[in-house]
Amino acid sequence: MIAALDVQYADEKQQATAAAVVFREWSAASSIAEHTILCEHVQPYVPGEFFRRELPCLLAVLKETQSPLEAILIDGFVDLGDRPGLGRHLWDALANQTPIIGVAKTAFHGAAPVSILRGESQSPLFITTVGIEAALAAAYIRQMAGPYRIPDLLRRVDQLARQPNPTPQ
Repeated sequence: MIAALDVQYADEKQQATAAAVVFREWSAASSIAEHTILCEHVQPYVPGEFFRRELPCLLAVLKETQSPLEAILIDGFVDLGDRPGLGRHLWDALANQTPIIGVAKTAFHGAAPVSILRGESQSPLFITTVGIEAALAAAYIRQMAGPYRIPDLLRRVDQLARQPNPTPQ
């Protein structure tokens, strides 16, 4: 199984909603499970330390998914050039057991992603990885269901994270 994760914040409340969409194969058109949780007491945003804010939420929603997972997709970068990004911190927190694929919508100066185009979009997605070759991960993202730049299941996890009333954690 594969899980796509996302987090959305309500800064005025120091809360976040973490979401996971679990699916069986890269070309799946629908999920087999979906989870949302409310994360309380979220750390404030600190430039260069985004992982401190988001990592606890990702780990909490991962507890809701069945293991083992073949791979985990995150919205963002695994590495930020010469320093670890959110994906690398997640990899470390999971004892380097599950490949992490970062799918970012904007470039990050210093990162070395594989850029891919999907659908008719001329705007690339930026793929970074740990535990799996970037070219293979990029091929997987290309084959994900959906006619647009953002694969359908990545859109779905984003929608879930934006919905009100997640399960309190």
